[in-house]
Amino acid sequence: MKAILYIGHGTRSKKGADEARAFIARVSARVNVPIQEISFLELTEPSIEAGFSLCVEKGATEVTVVPLFLLAAGHIKQDIPNVLDRLSLAYPIISINVKDPFGVQDAILDAVAELVRETVGTVVQQDQVLIVGRGSSDPDTLADFDLIAIGLKERLGITGVSVSYLAAAKPRFQEGLCTVMETAEGRVIVIPYLLFSGLLIAEVTAEIRKWSKLGREIYHTGILSSHRVIEDIVVARATES
Repeated sequence: MKAILYIGHGTRSKKGADEARAFIARVSARVNVPIQEISFLELTEPSIEAGFSLCVEKGATEVTVVPLFLLAAGHIKQDIPNVLDRLSLAYPIISINVKDPFGVQDAILDAVAELVRETVGTVVQQDQVLIVGRGSSDPDTLADFDLIAIGLKERLGITGVSVSYLAAAKPRFQEGLCTVMETAEGRVIVIPYLLFSGLLIAEVTAEIRKWSKLGREIYHTGILSSHRVIEDIVVARATES
């Protein structure tokens, strides 16, 4: 019997965890597979091990693993495979099929550009966009963010698109935001390149409020999972053979 195990990052934020569960509930309703469970890499229950075990208890003989990760950083390349390797040894008769993270897709970049326009209306050349990533020491992830910035420049028709990070890479968010605010001639639009709310989103929101109170015209688009295309991508991952 087939099962799908969705794996989220996990968060200390109840709001973020609730968003992830609600998101998977919507996805599950669109996927015709009898067993579907959510799990988290860290900070939130159930763990990957617990979610996998629940699939097996419900009769799964094949488990498709769908990571809810935007890019292939260390969690995708090391942490999740390490857990799944242990599970494969513990359940040798269970077939495990692991799907890729989302990656840099035209559909996602189109959706992000749409979120920007929904937030501020028509984007003009004087506007500046700051993409905020979770952060990683993986050079492939940093290269992906360069591609994301290029893709958004093309879609929005502006040159002022830059990237900053909340951890593990530079420039850090506060530094990147200060640089943008010092040079911006128009509006500043911050894009948190994150799927769900959490402590990192709270940090972004707090900084934006500081600048807004100073009279600056600054906005942020909100989380990416608010756009239907993210749900569509997960459904496609869960149903493709």
